[in-house]
Formats: sequence, C-alpha cells, structure tokens
Amino acid sequence: MSQFDQESVVYGVIRHIPAADPFSARLQRRANWSSIQNLPLGVDDEWSLLCREMFSMPGEDVFSGTYQTQLIHFAASYKAVEYEWEHWLKQFETLLKSMYWVNATVHLETELSGKHTFHWQAEQGSHAPSDAELRMSCEWEREAGFAV
Repeated sequence: MSQFDQESVVYGVIRHIPAADPFSARLQRRANWSSIQNLPLGVDDEWSLLCREMFSMPGEDVFSGTYQTQLIHFAASYKAVEYEWEHWLKQFETLLKSMYWVNATVHLETELSGKHTFHWQAEQGSHAPSDAELRMSCEWEREAGFAV
C-alpha cells in the first residue's frame, strides 16, 4: 500500500433559510459565521477534526452569493478518518447545535468502505442554536469489483 491508499475525503453543505425580516436574517447569518470562527485554526492540541479553514461562506447578499439560502460549504481530506468517524460526527453535531440551519449534508468518500452520505433535517422547519438531540440518516454506496 502506498501512502495515499488511506485517504478519506469529507465534504458537504449546511443550508439555512433565514427569517423573513432582514434584521433577523442578518443576525442569524452572523451567528452562523461566528460559530465557524470559533473553530480552531488548523491542528490544535485537542486534536479537533474540524477546523476553520475547511469552511467557506458566501457574503450576506445576492451580489456575493446569498440569494435566499445561506450555504456554508466545507471540505477536507484526512488520513483514514473513518477510524475516527464517531469523533468527527460528534464534533460536527456540536457545530450544528450552535448554528441556525434547515438541513446539512456530509459526504464521506473512503478507499476501503465506499461512499457514505449523512443527512440532518431540522425538526419544525429550522434549527436554532440549542443542545437538543439531532437526528441523522445515512446512505451507503460501495462500488464492488468482480474478479474474473
């Protein structure tokens, strides 16, 4: 096996449709930005699997990428993160609990265990920052080769 055989790629999006009134919408978007800014920069002493650099957010208006829905993108490559996947999910759900959102999707692509898609849907339409339990669904896809 080469050094690249154990790479895992994680990417996805957190979606939020802010409140109808402009002032509340701006506060919600800024709260989400603040949650991302509270993540560690790069590798930290507590071995965080999420870092600020892996997230990207468009600006607050239609001219900078936000028509109605706020889209927060993220992506990172790891060395065999599937072995630490429970920790990754826990850290991601902690982030989600601190944000406003309607749904979130995470894609995990691994060499050994295929592709997984994880999806969170806010109950009652939208999630506001809270410690309430989150519900996640998972789909698994694996490409299998046949030996001849």
